Amino acid sequence: MKIQAPRGTYDILPEESWKWQYVEQVIKETAELFGYKEVRTPIFEHTELFERGVGESTDIVAKEMYTFTDKAERSITLRPEGTASCVRSFVENRLFGGVLPIKWYYFGPMFRYDRPQTGRYRQFYQFGVEAFGSDSPLLDVEIILLLVEILTKLELTDYELHINSVGCLECRTVYRQKLIDYITPISKKLCKDCNSRYDNNPLRVLDCKNDTCKQAIEGFPILYNSLCNNCTNHYQSVLSVLKDNEISFVHDDNLVRGLDYYTNTAFEVHLKSIGAQSAIGGGGRYDNLVAQCGGPDTPGIGFAIGMERLLLALDDKVNLNKDSLDTFVVVMDKSFELYATNLLNKLRRENIKADIDYNNRSAKAQMKYAHKLGAKTTIFIGEEEIKTEKFTIRNMKTKDQVQANISELISTVKNIIS
Repeated sequence: MKIQAPRGTYDILPEESWKWQYVEQVIKETAELFGYKEVRTPIFEHTELFERGVGESTDIVAKEMYTFTDKAERSITLRPEGTASCVRSFVENRLFGGVLPIKWYYFGPMFRYDRPQTGRYRQFYQFGVEAFGSDSPLLDVEIILLLVEILTKLELTDYELHINSVGCLECRTVYRQKLIDYITPISKKLCKDCNSRYDNNPLRVLDCKNDTCKQAIEGFPILYNSLCNNCTNHYQSVLSVLKDNEISFVHDDNLVRGLDYYTNTAFEVHLKSIGAQSAIGGGGRYDNLVAQCGGPDTPGIGFAIGMERLLLALDDKVNLNKDSLDTFVVVMDKSFELYATNLLNKLRRENIKADIDYNNRSAKAQMKYAHKLGAKTTIFIGEEEIKTEKFTIRNMKTKDQVQANISELISTVKNIIS
C-alpha cells in the first residue's frame, strides 16, 4: 500500500506556511486590539459535549463527526467546531464567577467527515472568537466589526455581510409550528434529508443548499415576523449601530446557521471571488449554550473563519509579505567554515535571519542556493576577508556591493535589509 495523507487532509509545506503565518499574525494582532485573549482547548472531547451543544439533529453530529471509543470505553470525538469546547472550558474552570465579559480567540484544526472539495477538507483550520457574559447588542456589533476589520486589513473589502435574527426559544417555538404547517403539504418536494428532519428541526430546511428545496419553500413564513418584542428590539439595535459605523449588510431571511445553539443575531460573511460556496465565516449569539453545558445562564456570542477559504480568497493578493532570509554567508573554502559558523551565530543573536551551506557547494553554487532561498543579502567569507576583517556584502536585489569591517558588519546588513 502506498503511504499517503488520508483523503480530505493535506500538508502545509514551507512554500505555503509563510502565508498562513502572515494571515494568522494579522488576525491575532487585530483580535488583541479588540481585547480578546488566546485560549487553547483539546483537539478531542467527550462526544456528549457536541451532541448536547451543537445539536443531535444537525448534519455535523448526525453525519460528520469523527467519533471513536477509547480504551476505557468512553465515546470520544475529534472536535468538529470550536465553540462547544470553549463553553466547556468556561464552565469547567468556573470562569462565570469572575469578571465578565470574558473574550477569547483561538486557532486550530477541526474535523468533519465531509466530501472534500476546493477550500473544504476533513481536517480544516479555523480562527474563532467567543465572548461570554453580556447580552448587549453592542457586543454583537463588536464581534461583527472585528470580523470586518480582519478582512479590511487583509484587503478583502469585496465581502458581503448577511445578517438575520433567529430569535429566542419562546418566539422560535411559535415560528417553528408555523414553518411545520407550511412545509408539511409540500414535504414530498423536499430532498431526503429535509424530509426526514423538518418535523424535528424545520429551520434546517431554510439552510438547505439543494435548489429543489429552495424552490419548494418559496414564500415560507418569515422568522422576523414572529420575533417577540425583546428580540425585535435587540436586532434593530444591532442593525442601527452597524449603520452608524457605516457597515453595509444584507438582511437574509434564509440565514439560520447550521448549528442548533444560535439565538438572536446570526451572521455570515461571503466572498463571491471564491466561487459558489462563498461563505468564509460566520457566527452569532448562543445565549442558552452555557446552561445547556452545565453552567449558569450566561449569554455568549462568537464567530469562526475557515482559514483555508480565507487563504483561497487571498491567493491573488500581492500584499502577502513573504518572510525571506535576511542574509546568506558564502564560504569560499571549507577551511573557513568554523569562522563562518561563528559569524552566523552572531548574526542570529542580532535577530538577523541567516543561513549557510552544509553540502560543500562551490561559491557559485552557493550564490544560486542563496537566490533560491530568497536571501536579501550575501556575506562572503574568504582568506582576504579573514585577514583584513573587511567583508563584502552584496544586495541581492540591486547587485550592489559594499565593504564593512567586522565592527560595522551587523549594522551594515541591518541597513540594507531594513
